[in-house]
Amino acid sequence: MKAFSITEPGKTELIDLQQPRPAADEILLRSRLIGMCGTDLSTFRGKNPLVSYPRIPGHEIAATVVETGADVPPEFEAGMDVTVYPNTSCGNCASCRRGRTNACKFNQTLGVQRDGAMKGFFTAPWRKVYTSRRLSLRELSLVEPLAVGFHAAARARVTAADTVAVIGCGTVGLGALAGAAALGATTVAIDLDDGKLALARQVAAQHVVHGGRQNVHEELGALTGGLGPDVVIEAVGIPETYRAAVEEVAHTGRVVYIGWAKEPVSYETKLFVHKELDILGSRNSLAEFPAVIAMLEEGRFPVEATISATVPLEGAGDALKRWSESPGSFTKILVNMDE
Repeated sequence: MKAFSITEPGKTELIDLQQPRPAADEILLRSRLIGMCGTDLSTFRGKNPLVSYPRIPGHEIAATVVETGADVPPEFEAGMDVTVYPNTSCGNCASCRRGRTNACKFNQTLGVQRDGAMKGFFTAPWRKVYTSRRLSLRELSLVEPLAVGFHAAARARVTAADTVAVIGCGTVGLGALAGAAALGATTVAIDLDDGKLALARQVAAQHVVHGGRQNVHEELGALTGGLGPDVVIEAVGIPETYRAAVEEVAHTGRVVYIGWAKEPVSYETKLFVHKELDILGSRNSLAEFPAVIAMLEEGRFPVEATISATVPLEGAGDALKRWSESPGSFTKILVNMDE
């Protein structure tokens, strides 16, 4: 079978691999559509500290069941389209013992610490596989990144009384907006790209702020009576937006970081204490998969508008290069494994 490999920073190639066999508790899956995310872009750029090379990416997955192991429940049938939760958990670290297995210290994410699903076939434990007979492959491929955003809203303890500002309107940021809106919050999208702000309005943003043309501080003050947002969710991962989150959030507000800054961030730390802030990190989580699937089943998310490009496996390397050269031009790139 063919697989796409990032062999070293800035370089990719197609390689040949043997088709795997499922263990007793596993499902053999045929990859159909694989989304590329910011993590893959960081790997391509050589800025992902969790990755060793060569690495097969792919953790935003739409796949089809081919074969099931002996211990897999009968509801998983050959021909069924599914998505997959890409993380592992050890069961013994502090996070796992607290029941927060998504933050396992020894997690191995598909496409990051271990090879991912951008290959013809792969296996996954059946407990990590979710399906919906009502969702298309394109919708299934968006479940994982949108769940990251939903989990950030959950981490922020968003309520209907909150104003939630989301910095960055990529797929994960759009998921955070949708998750906050589902909890009844007033939502504000902040980005530098008019197209992404227009998309944010289609998702759930009641207000939008262009960070390049508008004064973000003044706009957020006007929207909140001078108080600042109750919650700021950062989904970019650069020092400027990391600092902006704590500067703009209201006193006693909550800041949730999703994006990773690729360099150290300097803060005016008095804001942490003076505002008595809750500062939280957020990863992906299997717990949010059902809510995201339900949202997609109800047609409450602009799937086609979110997908910027669909390319064949042979074009994945060129797509990564173009994305690296012009990151603002893409929201979501899908790799069609059928072509």
